[in-house]
Amino acid sequence: MEIHVMENRELLAKSLTDQIEAELRLAIELKGKASLAVSGGSTPVLFFKTLSQRPLDWEKITITLVDERWVDDSEDRSNAKLVKDFLLQNLAAVAKFQPLYQPGMEAEAAIATIEAAIEPLLPFDALVLGMGEDGHTASFFPNGDKLEAATDLNSKATISTMRAQAAGEVRVTLTLPAILSANFLAIHLEGGKKQQVMAKALIEGPANELPIRHVLRNYQDVELFWST
Repeated sequence: MEIHVMENRELLAKSLTDQIEAELRLAIELKGKASLAVSGGSTPVLFFKTLSQRPLDWEKITITLVDERWVDDSEDRSNAKLVKDFLLQNLAAVAKFQPLYQPGMEAEAAIATIEAAIEPLLPFDALVLGMGEDGHTASFFPNGDKLEAATDLNSKATISTMRAQAAGEVRVTLTLPAILSANFLAIHLEGGKKQQVMAKALIEGPANELPIRHVLRNYQDVELFWST
């Protein structure tokens, strides 16, 4: 693991943006297109704003989500709304966006539709994960009802539903194999509490206790970006 520690969140956003920009630019040079999967929450907002201003060939880039709450994109808890409000702006306004939420469908019934839309984007050229203070990443929540299936390394599925007490609404999430397929994988953290959780995740213990361990133990070249 390569660890990038920055003294403030502004420098952190710039450092992560520099790396993601480089990965997307390389993908476009090599194959004429690029795919990027991002996470929700408050942590990536400054990163989104910074990335949106970079002079990439955005029309050749497709952005999707690592996971999503099963709510309409007009609701504040929607990760799609977050991406539209802060990333699909400025120069990045012309990028393609592939949502996970499917209006008018139940989450379980929508899995095949979501997978059909996501699979052409695999392997992702770049993917950015966050982490909660309970050690969850994507929608891999401790005690999640589909945690075992979603983190099964032998699974052929790319999307799973997830219900957990800490999750609030039902969610849909990329599975662990889909996440691990990424050519570049970053974990983006801010705050001392999350640093403590990450330090614990890096030592021995059950993976399901701190589900981010599923990623840390199975992706060789994770790059960790954090600041206090």
